[in-house]
Amino acid sequence: MSDTMSQPVWRSLLFVPATSDRFVQSALRQPADALQIDLEDSVAPDQKALARSRVAEIARTFRQGGYDVVVRVNRPWRQLVRDLEACVGDAVSAVTLPKVPDASYVKAVAEILDECEREAGLAPGHTRIIAMVEDPAGLANINNIAAAHPRLWGLIVGAEDLAVTMRMAVDEDSLYVPNVMAVTACRRAGIVPIGFIGSVADFADEQAFRARIRRARRLGFEAAFCIHPRQVGIVNEEFSPQPEEVEHATALLAEFDKQMREGRAACTFKGRMVDLPVVLQARQLLQRHETIMRRTRKA
Repeated sequence: MSDTMSQPVWRSLLFVPATSDRFVQSALRQPADALQIDLEDSVAPDQKALARSRVAEIARTFRQGGYDVVVRVNRPWRQLVRDLEACVGDAVSAVTLPKVPDASYVKAVAEILDECEREAGLAPGHTRIIAMVEDPAGLANINNIAAAHPRLWGLIVGAEDLAVTMRMAVDEDSLYVPNVMAVTACRRAGIVPIGFIGSVADFADEQAFRARIRRARRLGFEAAFCIHPRQVGIVNEEFSPQPEEVEHATALLAEFDKQMREGRAACTFKGRMVDLPVVLQARQLLQRHETIMRRTRKA
């Protein structure tokens, strides 16, 4: 895998309607890891062409502000192709594909991205893909979608659209199984599970939102889409290792290494047995912490 296909570390991806100057300016004051220019749900049908024409300029502005840039494109093919042609450029790191039905759809989009990148003089694979699973077809094919192409960075279950097509409520009962399926598919494919169990539109109760993100992290999620700036700080904090976790993992690894030097394959640390799976979790946590700290220092 080339450097252009390396995995960025994004915790928060804040939606920004492409047609709103006010939201564009507001986004530049937010601590999001990535700003996601939206051409889909937040843009009226008669404003699609205008939104598309603004992408390159907005993306450059965001990139100059130190942000990674993602663009959510539209689903209908004629709109999608025009969106991709407008989006591919040095300032855009990834596109988000809504309502992905199967792996063949991702592969077709990847072919278009290949052509657009060649025409733009970009390295192959510059533009990553985030897949949104939002209907029964996508849910049935979720494992194949997650493994469809090396461009895939992450996958998310779109709660509202999935609920409509499944004729179910948007709550913790109905969304639990699809989201666990998403985490499993992502881990199997080596991509990032995005999301949490609940509606992205529920942002007024910050305490409840924080609880949902904490639960999401326990279930294996690493990032979330944000539709409001108030969500960004919570998402960044809760998807980052906490100071006490970093301290615990550091001390645990030091004790394990000491015991290994003395010829033991396992040990006890603070009343808990420590063997290889526990050590691997501690190493993963510290690696994520170090990566996030490097990102924070660069910002």
